[in-house]
Amino acid sequence: MKNFWLVLTFLSFQSFYGQTALEQDPPFNIKTISFVQNGRNVIPFFKLGDSFEIQFDDLYSDEADYYYTLTHYNADWNIPSNLSKAEYLTGLDNQRIITYQNSFNTLQLYSHYKQVFPNKFNQITKTGNYLLSVLNEENEVIFSRRFVLYEEDIQVGLLVRRSRDFETIDTKHNIELTLNYGDKTLQNPIQNVKVTLLQNGNWNTSITGVKPQYTLGSELIYRYNKETQFWGGNECYTIDNKIIRSTNNTVAKVTSGDQIYNTYLYTNTPRKRSVYTYFPDINGNFFIQNANSNYPETEADYTWVYFSLAMPQEPEKDVYISGMFTNNALSEEAKMEYNNATKCYEKALLIKQGFTNFFYLLTDKLGNIDHKNAIDGNFFQTENNYTALIYYRGNNDRYDRVIGIGMTNSEEIKN
Repeated sequence: MKNFWLVLTFLSFQSFYGQTALEQDPPFNIKTISFVQNGRNVIPFFKLGDSFEIQFDDLYSDEADYYYTLTHYNADWNIPSNLSKAEYLTGLDNQRIITYQNSFNTLQLYSHYKQVFPNKFNQITKTGNYLLSVLNEENEVIFSRRFVLYEEDIQVGLLVRRSRDFETIDTKHNIELTLNYGDKTLQNPIQNVKVTLLQNGNWNTSITGVKPQYTLGSELIYRYNKETQFWGGNECYTIDNKIIRSTNNTVAKVTSGDQIYNTYLYTNTPRKRSVYTYFPDINGNFFIQNANSNYPETEADYTWVYFSLAMPQEPEKDVYISGMFTNNALSEEAKMEYNNATKCYEKALLIKQGFTNFFYLLTDKLGNIDHKNAIDGNFFQTENNYTALIYYRGNNDRYDRVIGIGMTNSEEIKN
């Protein structure tokens, strides 16, 4: 009987802590969630101790009370780390977000919230994976987002090469990695060092679990042929509506709807059978901007943006609009609908004005992304940003540190 209760307790523990740290999508009224550093939306990888912010808008504009919590996670994001909150946080979280302003001179009213880290209430003291959750006054999670804090204890060398497989030589990027820990002492680095590779900061396509192929002195060498490959994709589409009432080479038409603007984009055509064309983008990122204001956080307006993707016939798959402005999430809000009359996939999204990158994703009915048959194809010439996060947990350590970070760009691709 004693063993039965021990097993039951263990299974309950596993059930509770075995929850994957998936980011929760916000309700309709919460928009433009953004990690900001030096005034720009960024991929949330920050050096420990550096200042950064989380920002978002509430379209209800009722100055509601919101709170935040911070949770430290293991390298694979499957469970929280063994650290107590007091071990990675000085002070207390679950604090109310007290910095907010209401929009000014906009058709769409909203309250803009901002929380700075570190702040006078708490400071994060450990590197690693973190999940930031924003809660309402009923203690319900409104949304959650991942971010990573790192230190620079080792040197990380990153190189992008073309695929060595003839089947994918024109469609994939292969990442080579070299870690140099110098005179640092790493216990059993073959087992205790973990690597996560990301393309344009997108966790949905991240690569994990690769081990160094060999060591050379104090260097760990990763030179795989297939295990560290990413589909090249294509350059992103762009929405440029910094001047919200004007058309340009991305906006075909603007109308004033029911107390808010409607922005109609040019109809896109799948590019997978076309020759690759270089077009500068910001790799799925977005910048909030109003050309007629110096305070875009509260003076940039919202507009209904109408997307359309020409398809002769409806494929047996789903199409989603993706980018950092949707957190690359396969949400119902970002799912397009097929219009038999126009032979197009169509969708309208409420987006804050500025400069926004987006792309289309093709998935099966279970939500599995079909990268091989991507709507806009895969090209080795595509310019992408790549990041390597290096985790380490010593034999007696209780959490995964991030001891290094490496970044590179496929503009410098090697054959």
